[in-house]
Amino acid sequence: MENKPQMREWLNDFGLSHPLVIGGPCSAETEEQVLKIAHELKDTDVTVLRAGIWKPRTRPGMFEGVGAIGLKWLQKAKAETGLLTATEVANAVHVKLALEHDVDILWIGARSTVSPFIMQDIADALEGTDKIVLVKNPVNPDLALWLGGVERLYTANIKKLGLIHRGFSSYEKSKYRNNPEWQIAVEAQSKFPDLPMICDPSHIAGKRDLIFDICQTALDLNFDGLMVESHWDPDNAWSDAAQQVTPTVLVQIMKDLKIRKESNEEEAYNTALNTLRAQIDIADQTILDTLGKRMKVAEDIGTLKKSKNVAVLQNKRWNEILGKMILEGQDRNLSEEFILKIFKAIHQESINHQEEVVNK
Repeated sequence: MENKPQMREWLNDFGLSHPLVIGGPCSAETEEQVLKIAHELKDTDVTVLRAGIWKPRTRPGMFEGVGAIGLKWLQKAKAETGLLTATEVANAVHVKLALEHDVDILWIGARSTVSPFIMQDIADALEGTDKIVLVKNPVNPDLALWLGGVERLYTANIKKLGLIHRGFSSYEKSKYRNNPEWQIAVEAQSKFPDLPMICDPSHIAGKRDLIFDICQTALDLNFDGLMVESHWDPDNAWSDAAQQVTPTVLVQIMKDLKIRKESNEEEAYNTALNTLRAQIDIADQTILDTLGKRMKVAEDIGTLKKSKNVAVLQNKRWNEILGKMILEGQDRNLSEEFILKIFKAIHQESINHQEEVVNK
């Protein structure tokens, strides 16, 4: 797929002086709920009202959406507030109904993006549409799969396309519901700069107190917009209650976020510099997370050595590691001197952790 300026035209057509904001409940629950939230979000930075009509859930028996009746509620909200509307589609039937109800933006969820078969069915159903179609990253961290889904849509003559970064599933527990893996989104931006990138902080966070910081990171990385779940009574929402914020909180988040605008050459330089620095901040955080995991393993080794009365320092093992890291460092354009300094420090910290365990 070639870079096509037309992909970004739909975003420019909004004529916004700020990033695009898509807000609304995780799920449409009742007509009253949808309309109440829509009216609270109108006349704010929110341009598009989102609501899940069909909710793909991990396990059966959970609330799976109100179905097509919710599309009529979106239509009514649009008529009363002027907000555009957006919802998720997961198959050809969803596409047909969403188009019949004049939904403005259709997004394809992470569980659908992961399957080329599903993506092709949706692309066939949407062929030639002039609606905006946004593609969430697949649940697994696979950039080729993500962009492959976009290519299927582009091949179906769908030109108003964009990406939604909603984080990636991981077996390891972290403070996030879905690990951001920002570097994957940054690489997608680098490969296809004409594809607008929207951040979904709600699904990355899983809990509302992380949403602001994720939004700010996304803007620092020069994302084009945000899609934030908002509910007038989030604690009693029928789905994903912990990650939704009230419309009042969402409006305040929009006010507090720092948006870097370019109006001259110096500001363009500063924006580019801040974006690169944000990437370094993310890399630094990844390094710290990895070191924390490494030290936890070192402590487990200390426990095992203590049980067998084995010495903490094992010179043969250490020399093997050091030699391997020097060679691998060369492949990454890292000097031997740098690798020696870094891994000697890591090794000493590992010894300290093991000795603490052994000497308890």
